[in-house]
Amino acid sequence: MSAALFLKGLAFGFVLAATVGPMWILCFRRTIAFGALAGFVSGMGIAVADGLYGAIAAFGLTAISGLLLSYSFWVGLVGAAFLVYLGIKALIGAPPAASPEEKATGLVKAFLSTLGLTLTNPPTILAFVAIFAGLGLASTADYGAASLIVLGVFLGSAAWWLILSTAAARLRERIGPRLARAINVVSGVSILGFAAWQLAELLR
Repeated sequence: MSAALFLKGLAFGFVLAATVGPMWILCFRRTIAFGALAGFVSGMGIAVADGLYGAIAAFGLTAISGLLLSYSFWVGLVGAAFLVYLGIKALIGAPPAASPEEKATGLVKAFLSTLGLTLTNPPTILAFVAIFAGLGLASTADYGAASLIVLGVFLGSAAWWLILSTAAARLRERIGPRLARAINVVSGVSILGFAAWQLAELLR
């Protein structure tokens, strides 16, 4: 039973991370720009956030989820604003290989930025709760089982970011400045699109 719960959490974390979204695009671009380690560290920020949201859902921490959801508009607004910043930065920035000063900002910044962006979407907690309940993963009494679920979600998410960063790093070795610039433009437009979608959802 414990192994089954862990595997369900693992599968859920992997599928959640593999779903294309602004974080997916951001990690892909960072790998193309700065290498596999930068992309993977960015992905780990997302995996940690997924684990935290998974813990809130699995352990039934209603006080925390209620607090986050009560401020969901403002938290979401901050997240959307940061996405706009990242989108514009990608659009107007030089090709990645020509930006050594950005590369020097460090892995800690890469980790914290994706962690913060992922956490600025509090309604995700509702999705976790609903999906956990539907899959029989919710557990407020058995903390051991809940811990296995959360561990599975974290490792499943981390596994996807390892795969993505490794694949993107191989692509990085084969592209030139022109294609790198095109990736910047596509990434910037996509991220701005997700920002617009998030703002529209907030204002509905």
